[in-house]
Amino acid sequence: MNLDFIGRDILLHTKTPELNLIVKDIMQSSILTCSPETKINVAASRMRARNISSIIIKSNLTLGIWTESDCRKIDFSDQEQFNVSISELMNSPVLTIKQDIQVNELAIKFRHYGVRHFIVVDADNLPVGIVSQTDVIKNQGIEHYLQAKLVASSYKKNQQLLQHDCRLDNVAEQMKKYECSSTLIFNSELGQYGIVTERDLLSLLARGECTKKTAWHHAHYPLKTINADHSLYSAYQQLISHNIRHLAVSDDNGAIIGTLSMDNIMSDIELAYVEELHQIVQQRDIALRESKKHLLVAEKIIEASLDGIMITDEQGTIISVNPAFTRVTGYKEAEVLGLNSKILSSGRHTSDFYQQLWLCILEQGVWQGEIWNKRKNSEIYPQWLTIIEISEGVDNNKVFAAIFSDISERKLAEKRIENLAFYDELTQLPNRRLFFDRVDMALAIAHRKNNKMALFFIDLDYFKEVNDNYGHRIGDLLLRSFAKRLTESSKEGDTVARIGGDEFTLLLTDMREVDHICKACNRIVEKLRQPYHIEGHALNITTSIGIAVYPEDGTNEEELMKNADIAMYRAKDIGRNSFQLFTPAMNAHSQERSLIQSHLRLALVHNELELNYQAQIHGVTGKVMGVEALLRWYNPILGQVSPAQFIPMAEELGFIAEIDHWVLEHACKQRKLWLDQGLDCGRIAVNISALHFHQGNLVASVESVLAQSQLPAELLEVEITEGCFIKQMDKATSILKQLKKMGVKVALDDFGTGFSSLSYLTSLPIDTLKIDASFIAKLPHNFRESQITSAIITLAQNLNLDIVAEGVETEAQKIFLIERGCEIMQGYFYNKPVCAKNLPRVIQSSQCGKIVKPQSSE
Repeated sequence: MNLDFIGRDILLHTKTPELNLIVKDIMQSSILTCSPETKINVAASRMRARNISSIIIKSNLTLGIWTESDCRKIDFSDQEQFNVSISELMNSPVLTIKQDIQVNELAIKFRHYGVRHFIVVDADNLPVGIVSQTDVIKNQGIEHYLQAKLVASSYKKNQQLLQHDCRLDNVAEQMKKYECSSTLIFNSELGQYGIVTERDLLSLLARGECTKKTAWHHAHYPLKTINADHSLYSAYQQLISHNIRHLAVSDDNGAIIGTLSMDNIMSDIELAYVEELHQIVQQRDIALRESKKHLLVAEKIIEASLDGIMITDEQGTIISVNPAFTRVTGYKEAEVLGLNSKILSSGRHTSDFYQQLWLCILEQGVWQGEIWNKRKNSEIYPQWLTIIEISEGVDNNKVFAAIFSDISERKLAEKRIENLAFYDELTQLPNRRLFFDRVDMALAIAHRKNNKMALFFIDLDYFKEVNDNYGHRIGDLLLRSFAKRLTESSKEGDTVARIGGDEFTLLLTDMREVDHICKACNRIVEKLRQPYHIEGHALNITTSIGIAVYPEDGTNEEELMKNADIAMYRAKDIGRNSFQLFTPAMNAHSQERSLIQSHLRLALVHNELELNYQAQIHGVTGKVMGVEALLRWYNPILGQVSPAQFIPMAEELGFIAEIDHWVLEHACKQRKLWLDQGLDCGRIAVNISALHFHQGNLVASVESVLAQSQLPAELLEVEITEGCFIKQMDKATSILKQLKKMGVKVALDDFGTGFSSLSYLTSLPIDTLKIDASFIAKLPHNFRESQITSAIITLAQNLNLDIVAEGVETEAQKIFLIERGCEIMQGYFYNKPVCAKNLPRVIQSSQCGKIVKPQSSE
């Protein structure tokens, strides 16, 4: 590439900050205004709705300005302050700046006056826009400076930390005292830091809440952090990508040592940046005098540049390109020399866009920005383009240098980062963060219009079984289908979100009556319960839905979310596949549930579990044929807790396998002790959870317990239910065969209450069938139950299985069962469950009892 006349100029214009940028180029032309009589909370609400940090107070003239930093001056414990007129709190007079002054002079004025905003005025001193510190940073090429500076040089060291239980007015007082835009909150209970910023104070003010809640309730956590040894550019990128204004700064040990804000970065670079601009001017003058010495170096650098470079004359005719031009556009140098640069035009931009671009170049000598251009293969792609006007030689002929790079990957990365910050990656629904933002906005609208809104907390019933039975890939496809169907079921303006796992939320807005909410829920549930056809599988999934209604069930997102969650668990407790509206009574139920769960987690540690034993009696001989180990839990605070209540909780909390192992271990030890004492009580039966059966290592657990206790395997019987194998027959068969190989007996418990297929009875290696107590309870007078019980007994006899009747309580039931061939029984007719030390007496009593002989059925 021949640079005899322009190489040195291109180098000087590339990678240097813009010297001629004026305030008008970077200001925001849209100004948010209000009247002096506007209430301060109304003004704050408008600022939050527009996502801007200042508002101008006007009557006929500009009277003052109020910014989010002024929130620090408000006493958040005084509700009356929320309703004062903004004129009482505004800053006046308003600082203005001419629209045509250079940005470097603006940076100096920001530092001199110690403010964050200027009103921009034209030659007639009429407001035409507003400019902030952030506008200066975003519109200047300061990357080279930020990359050279470390966070350690600019961050604000920790002030006195506030504890999580302090009030919000304490937070505002601390910000005001230290003149800072944020305060760190430490939660000693969680061992976590949070942060409250001026923007959080603004949001609270916008909602008009005089909150009694602690500062931790309003804090953001966990913190976005950056190491003190990282560059300011890395910090700046994080702030921009997460759309935040503060980062926590940590040392090499991970300890939080301070905060870094956009204001810190701005203050740090203002003077240094201006000085650098002056140095560049001086360096450029020197370079002009010595350019002849550097042409060769310049040409080599440009040839090796990763940026594409194209030189055109005043008519746009291409006169030179570098190798990177070919790599980016696909055109070889010989293909484009002599052609007009319009061959690269994408057609996406209007003629007005190009007119403004060339007007900028003619007035300022340079234009820089994003543009869409076209490759040789017609692919449209985004460029970062700088066009420089260069005067050539003594004749002052002009050429134009275009320096550009392909920013396709950067744009995709920015989009991915933004998407990950606000949307769920699997379903592309809004995530928890975006959902709560939507709830905040909806609350403000509902409050203003005096409408209701409803927050649905939706949980898929038994979704874990889908993952276990079909794999996580099918589970993910189901979640996507569910999300799509839920979205299609909602109306425009509602928000559907996935907040994690199989949990979804739905926000219904602009509702008038609770009846309307229920009708909408019925319609949604009906659509959601239709089968999902995924890769040949017809999946029937139901949902448990909890509903909280504004304002009855809460006036902020936290209350509504908590109460909807409580209502959802209530829907699960009453059988799932339903929805429940929150009621205050549910709070007590939820608290009781939480209390039981918290104690249950420590039941093993505190040695609160114990085993009772119930003998299985031969109805003819009176001999004890076996003993079933029954788990009991007594807590000093809760008292005796029913197994029907705490065992499902243990499954839900994920430590049922641990409890099952404890039962196995203690039952086998006790049976070995009785064996050593010469007490003959047959096999000891232990119930195994379906979750433990599939997810825990049951075979290894049984093998370990038998080895430890020295109990002969034939004296152990594991009781399983149909839930252990109904959907995973092959896996269940394999596990049971391994247990049988050890010598362990297998009983099928609660037979007749579930699927009860003959096919699995013939396929599974089981030894015993246990008739569920619900059938026995209605014997012998209920014809239907009598027929079913008789059929089960006959079935077991034909399959050569032992059979045990559970829940026998009367003489008539006993006689009925013996007459039909079921001789082993268990129930209160013989004995209640007793502790280990009392079982020998039960056995002795049974063996001494009267033997009832079966009567003839004729």
